[in-house]
Amino acid sequence: MSETVNSQESKPDISKLQAEEVYKRLGSSASGLTSEQAVEYQKKQGKNLIEEKRKKSVILIFLGNFTHLMAILLWIGGAVAFFAGMPQLAIAIWLVNVINGVFSFMQEHRAGKATEALKNMLPSYARVIRNGEEQKIFAEDLVIGDIILLEEGDKISADARLLVCSDLQVNQSTLTGESNPVRKVNEAIFRDDLTKAETPNLIFAGTNVSEGNGKAIVTEIGMKTEFGKIANLTQSMEADESPLQKELDRLTKQISVIAISFGIFFFVAAIFFVKEKVAASFIFALGMIVAFIPEGLLPTVTLALAMAVQRMSKRNALVKKLSSVETLGSTSVICTDKTGTLTQNEMTVSHLWLAEKEYQVTGVGYEPKGEVLEDKKKITADKNEDIKLLLSAAALCSNARLLPPGEENPRYTVLGDPTEACLGVVAKKAGLDAAKLSTQMPRLRELPFESRRKRMTTIHQLEKPLEGTARIAYTKGAPKEVMKLSQWIRINGEAKPMTEEMRSRIMEANDRYAREGLRVLAVAYRLLRKEDNLPKAMSAYTPDIIEQNLVFIGLIVMADPPRPEVAAAVEECRRAGIRIIMITGDYGLTAESIAKRIGIVNGPNPKVISGLELEQLSDETLKEYLKEEIIFARVAPEQKLRVVTNLQEMGEIVAVTGDGVNDSPALKKADIGVAMGIAGTDVAKEAADMILTDDNFASIVHAIEEGRAVYSNIRKFLLYILNSNMPEAVPSALFLFSRGAIPLPLTVMQILTIDLGTDMLPALGLGTEEPEPGIMDKPPRNLKEPLLNRKLITKAFLWYGLLGSLASIISYLFVNIQNGWPNVPLAGGNDPIYIKATTMTLAAIVFCQIGAVFNCRTEKQSVLKRGLFSNKRVNLGIVVEVILIALLVYMPPLQKVFHTAALNISDWLFLCIWPPVILLIEEIRKSFLRKKS
Repeated sequence: MSETVNSQESKPDISKLQAEEVYKRLGSSASGLTSEQAVEYQKKQGKNLIEEKRKKSVILIFLGNFTHLMAILLWIGGAVAFFAGMPQLAIAIWLVNVINGVFSFMQEHRAGKATEALKNMLPSYARVIRNGEEQKIFAEDLVIGDIILLEEGDKISADARLLVCSDLQVNQSTLTGESNPVRKVNEAIFRDDLTKAETPNLIFAGTNVSEGNGKAIVTEIGMKTEFGKIANLTQSMEADESPLQKELDRLTKQISVIAISFGIFFFVAAIFFVKEKVAASFIFALGMIVAFIPEGLLPTVTLALAMAVQRMSKRNALVKKLSSVETLGSTSVICTDKTGTLTQNEMTVSHLWLAEKEYQVTGVGYEPKGEVLEDKKKITADKNEDIKLLLSAAALCSNARLLPPGEENPRYTVLGDPTEACLGVVAKKAGLDAAKLSTQMPRLRELPFESRRKRMTTIHQLEKPLEGTARIAYTKGAPKEVMKLSQWIRINGEAKPMTEEMRSRIMEANDRYAREGLRVLAVAYRLLRKEDNLPKAMSAYTPDIIEQNLVFIGLIVMADPPRPEVAAAVEECRRAGIRIIMITGDYGLTAESIAKRIGIVNGPNPKVISGLELEQLSDETLKEYLKEEIIFARVAPEQKLRVVTNLQEMGEIVAVTGDGVNDSPALKKADIGVAMGIAGTDVAKEAADMILTDDNFASIVHAIEEGRAVYSNIRKFLLYILNSNMPEAVPSALFLFSRGAIPLPLTVMQILTIDLGTDMLPALGLGTEEPEPGIMDKPPRNLKEPLLNRKLITKAFLWYGLLGSLASIISYLFVNIQNGWPNVPLAGGNDPIYIKATTMTLAAIVFCQIGAVFNCRTEKQSVLKRGLFSNKRVNLGIVVEVILIALLVYMPPLQKVFHTAALNISDWLFLCIWPPVILLIEEIRKSFLRKKS
């Protein structure tokens, strides 16, 4: 017996077995397991638990933030500053490194939280039948073969096969992402075209009982449940480095090679060419290495990301992981679900159909604002008897309730089935009140919906007798099923015989709506007369007795409408070169209809792949399909994960949206996981990198724009700090190639002052620039192109760098010319003229950087058009920069440390030429670029 229980893989599909066969298969009985059996089974099967995989040590994660290549270079840079006699600068560099490491750790460390959230979705206790008696046990002690009892509101503890149920509805959104309750049955199901989640006699761990009650036998526990498989997939997803992290690693290596190469060159040249001492040459070479290390890179990147996060939060996007911001900017494909993200997740009636007359219904969502229109004219229930009958019948034959806004929820909400909820809303739009109708026509009996019948019926007491009877039955359900039972049809206030021609017209209308992806309900009624020979006891009423000889009233057409701003957001993605793929748990026709309405697909016949079809595809075929317009419908969590994995293997940067437990594996696997803040489960939020507080797809597009701006700002920062390297290196090269005839125009201490002092704050300000116009009109960046590409190197070294070098040399010579050069040799050593000349060189580089920081704010756009002083942080950086150079020039203690001298008014006036000159030359270049493009 126990062997049978523990060899689940070989058993036939349990959904096809009758109850007695199920008991036999699972080694159980109608009276449940015995205590001895439960103990024996648990020894073999283990506990019913979601297991957590071992994570990387928190200490190792923490230390990793201080030992990557850029951090090591900063430790070395600090050491160089310390041994060069600048302990304050050394401490500042080390402090920056520590702050960055701690901040990165706090942002990145989220170990175990998604798994913990998954565990919290399972109940602590379960009601079972053991030894023939009802017992309450810990849910973790459930075993295969246990019989569990279910009632409304229960969380389900394990996967199970239903044995008995009454009006049972289960919310399976944890598995499918669709929030509509699923009706369940206990009969054997002989179908091979259904996924597990679609099989109506199976229930699953982590789902909830919305309505009704039942009894089921446990078929899987723990990590072997569908819920456990999701947990396993979620934990198996190893977080890869973001594109930005990879790019920064590559940049660090590039800069390290450049810096060390320059250092070695200057060290060798100083010893063998200039005949400097080894110690002096070594300090000189180390200074050049530090000059090339962008010490402010990590703080600038962090600030740029943090500022983008702040701006995004104002646009309803909360970022949990800083590097995710730039990843969004690199996104090339968005895999989005439908319900609640692209649509409003509020079923809305759009049309009414009565005997060939079609009425439009305005208004969207559960808020009862809108009208019923016929040829653009408003129709109310008190003026149209057929409309009144249709909407009254639909509202009364419903168990959902519409709740008005309150303190806890500022919007209209519903209790019950969303499909039924919209019936009360459309009734209100026509001037009817469902609550008043229920009082006027109280319900006497309900024949609940069954998947076999595909309809439900309610019986009511009429307010006034009609045609000699005081009772009426209202039926609503699938049009085909309701029409079969209708011998009459309501036309212009009268019940007339149903003809075959009329049946054809009804089905034509139904098929037309279905092709558009709309949901259709048919509504009918029957007056229950004495002469119908109905049973005296209403409890004896059955569907076979009541649901016959119906009068067909009409069709109610509904849909979950797209959010109004989504179409524009989709178009913006298209312009930005970003593909959108819909992956939904809903039906294909509905998904296709929405995708066409909002512009995700434009072709007449896009590929719509169901979960069952996806199972049959090889990865090679799937990759070919993914190059075209495609929609995935009725997919399982592992299938969504497979789509994401294949896209990544194709070289795409993939963003995935989701709100359910079923989405968590794909959210973790994606380059950027985006969870919904309102409808999202805790599991989805923990697995995601970003949360949309308004559940709105348009917010993702804003976030992508910010992500692109971050990458652009990092490039601006790099351009800015690298262009000061040439004015630092060229004077040193003159010193070397003149064999010391030209004294060093800039000392090592002064070089470090620029890189670690005056340049830092303006550079940080560049990291906060807002997105440039047209940033979303370009395709996603090519991931193979390095951050430090040929264009940036050329611009930094051969354009800005040469301009700065020219200005610094001219400024150096300016002091010497004032003191008799070229008639007298260039001053050197401790000569006051030499000290003033090096001070002038230092100040010239700083003033050139003032012009450069304005130039770096835009790529092609005129900075004058953007607003010369619109970036307050850049402005502050310039002010601090000027104050710093003034302190270095005029404060005696600093003059001594940095080998500077006081400048006079004519010197400052000369220096003030450089910012506007640098700015003007670049503005001319940009104007040529704009004309060219």
